[in-house]
Amino acid sequence: MKRGAVRRGSRRLVGGLRVRLVVTFVLVALVSAVTATALAYRDARTAVLQRTQNTAVNDLRERVAAVGAGLDLPPDQRSLSRFAAKVSEGLGARIVVARHQDLTAVSDAYADTEGRITAELRAAVRSGDGTRFQRVQWRGDPYLVVGTPVTYADGDRRTSGLEVFVITDLRAERDDTAALLDSVRTGTVPVVVLAALLALLAAGTVLRPVRKLGRATRELAAGDLGSRVAVRGHDELADLARTFNETADALQASDAELRAQEAKARRFVADVSHELRTPLAAMTMVATVLEEDADQLPPDAAHAARTVGAETARLSRLVEDLMEISRFDAGAVRLDATVTDLADTVRASLALRGWTDRVGVELREDVRAVVDRRRIDVIVANLVGNALRHGAPPVTVTLAAPGGDRVTLEVADRGPGLPPEARERVFDRFYKADAARTRSTSEGGDRGGGGLGEDGSFGQGGVGQDGFGQGGFGQGSGLGMAIALENARLHGGTIEVAERPEGGAVFTLRLPLRHPEEDA
Repeated sequence: MKRGAVRRGSRRLVGGLRVRLVVTFVLVALVSAVTATALAYRDARTAVLQRTQNTAVNDLRERVAAVGAGLDLPPDQRSLSRFAAKVSEGLGARIVVARHQDLTAVSDAYADTEGRITAELRAAVRSGDGTRFQRVQWRGDPYLVVGTPVTYADGDRRTSGLEVFVITDLRAERDDTAALLDSVRTGTVPVVVLAALLALLAAGTVLRPVRKLGRATRELAAGDLGSRVAVRGHDELADLARTFNETADALQASDAELRAQEAKARRFVADVSHELRTPLAAMTMVATVLEEDADQLPPDAAHAARTVGAETARLSRLVEDLMEISRFDAGAVRLDATVTDLADTVRASLALRGWTDRVGVELREDVRAVVDRRRIDVIVANLVGNALRHGAPPVTVTLAAPGGDRVTLEVADRGPGLPPEARERVFDRFYKADAARTRSTSEGGDRGGGGLGEDGSFGQGGVGQDGFGQGGFGQGSGLGMAIALENARLHGGTIEVAERPEGGAVFTLRLPLRHPEEDA
C-alpha cells in the first residue's frame, strides 16, 4: 500500500514538473510576444503620427507662405474666405480655417470646426510662438489640428493678427495601426502554440531520465539492490545517474557484507547454543541431584547446591531462548495453527506454571481462533512471568474481543510501572528495565513450570526452596519479551505496553481473530 502511494506520488511529481515546465515556456513566450507587440504598436503608431504631423506642418507653412504674400491686411470676409480656399487647394482633403480678429473663414462651409479647434490651441497660436499642433478626439474619431500665426515679411517678423488652422483626419492612420496590432496579435497565437510544443519536447527530454531515475529509486527502496540507471551523455542528469549507480553499488556491497556477517552471527549463536545443550543437560541432572539432597548437606553446601541449580536453570533458559531467536532470525519458524479456545489456553498456561493462585483472570469464554497453541502459551508465560517478576500484585489477565476481527489479551500489574524510555525498549533483546522495577528472587517467587524446550515450549519442572524450578524464570534471559513479540508478529499481531492510570504496567497482546471457517 505504501509502495503504491509512493509510486503515485512520484507520478504526480513528474507530472507536476512537466506542467510547470510547459506553463513556464508558454508564459515566457506569451510575455515576450505581448511585449514585442506593445513595443511594435507603440513605435509604429508614433512613426505614423509623426510622419503625418510633420507633413501637415510643412504643408501648412508652404501654402501660407505661397498664398499669404498676395493677401491685403486687414482682410475682409470675402478676401479671408478666398485665402482659406486657396490654402486648402494645395492641402488635399484637409479643412482650413482662417481667423483674423472677429472674422472667420472655413474652406468647407459645412464643416463643424468648433469642436475640433480647442481653446488651448487657439491661445497657443495667438501668442505668436510659432506653429502649434494638437491631436483631438471628435465624435469618436481622431484628428490632427495644426495652427500657425501669419507674420509680416519685414525684418522684425511681427504677427499680423491672421491665424491659420488645418484639420487633418487621422482615421486612416488609426486604421493602419489597428490593422498592424491585429496582425501582430494574431501572430502571437502560433508563437504560444509553438512554445507549448517546444516545452513538451523539452519536458520529455529532461523528465525522461528523471522518471527512469525515480523508477530505479523506488525499486531500490523496495529491496531490489541490483536496480541501475543507464548513463547517457555528460550533462548534469548523467552525473546524477552516475552518482545514483555508484551509491547503489556501495549499498549493494554493504548489504551483501552485512548479510554475510549476520548469517555468520546466526550460525555462531546456533552452533554455540547447540554445543552447550549437551553439557548443560549433564549439569542440569547433577544440579537436580544436588538440590534433592540439599537438605542433608551442611548449610553452606546446601546454599551452594541451590545456587548452582538456579544458575544452571537460568543458563539453560538462555541457551533455549538463543536458539529460538536464531530460528526467528533465520526465518525457520512456522505456525502450527489449529482451532483453539483461547480462554482454555490461558488457564492451562497459568496452571502449568503454578500461577493460578497468584494471577487473577477475566476471560471471555466464547473466543475461538485459529492460532498456534504452543506459541500463545509462550506469549502468556513471558508476559505473566514478567509481571510477577518485575511488577506487584495483583496481576490480572484479561481476555476480550472488543471488535469482530480482533482479540486482546491484557496482562496488568500494580508495580512501579515502566518509565517512557523503558517502554520504548522493553522488547529489545537483552534489555533489562530499571532496577527500581526489578524484584528480588525471594519476593517474586518466580515459580517457573519449565524452560523452553527445543521446540520453544515450556517443560514441566519442580519448584526449589528459593523459588527456582528446573528451567524456571530466575532473573530472566533478557530475551523473553523479544520472543513474545516475535510470536505475536508471527500470528499477524503485536504487543503494546502502556502505563495504567492507577499505577503499574499493562501489556496488551492484539491478534487478528481468524475464525475456523475463514481458515478453512
